[in-house]
Amino acid sequence: MAKPRQARFTTADLEGLPELDDESPALWPEGLPDVGRNLLTSAVRCFASNGFHATTTRDISGALGLSPAALYVYFPSKELVLFEIIRAGHQRALEVVTAPDIEAIEDVSEHLRALIAAYTEFHARHHVAARVCQYELAGLTGEHYEEILEIRHRTNAVFRDALARGVDDGTFAPVDVPRVSRAMLSLGIDLVRWYRRDGSDSPEQLGELNGDLALRMVVRHPE
Repeated sequence: MAKPRQARFTTADLEGLPELDDESPALWPEGLPDVGRNLLTSAVRCFASNGFHATTTRDISGALGLSPAALYVYFPSKELVLFEIIRAGHQRALEVVTAPDIEAIEDVSEHLRALIAAYTEFHARHHVAARVCQYELAGLTGEHYEEILEIRHRTNAVFRDALARGVDDGTFAPVDVPRVSRAMLSLGIDLVRWYRRDGSDSPEQLGELNGDLALRMVVRHPE
């Protein structure tokens, strides 16, 4: 008889899992000491595997061989650890899609393709942190949630504006901009559920694929 899957992963269970291997450490503030950065990385792995509420401060600190009290030196609460992760992920995603080299692309089709590709690559490179950013929002306080929501609105506006520009000048078909831009965003976001760095597709390959798929959504067909 197959052994039933346990409801909760221990620190030992998470050690070395390839599905928890990503570039999340690159997201943390550079001014944060190494121990604080390592605590955020440990928390990402725990939150992504067990969820925010099922994760304890002992889980986060214990993975680094530290006592639970060590976490409070850098973060006054577990919720603030979650907030730092989600804020860093959302802010970096916004920076990626508003990078000068992308904003400088004048051709509306190539601009949209570049946006989708960059957004997709970001989520593939940081898929573990991005999973926490998307699925653990309910763990935030109301005030912190509102701050993240504002960043999300700004990010969404980048895609809506890019799509609307192509619709307005006739490059794209007259699609429903809010709905189609939401579908395009989902191309990048949804992969955090299944992506692994040891899989068959690199972040760049997925970016190129999704960029092409996005343009197919808005292509004008001969009348």
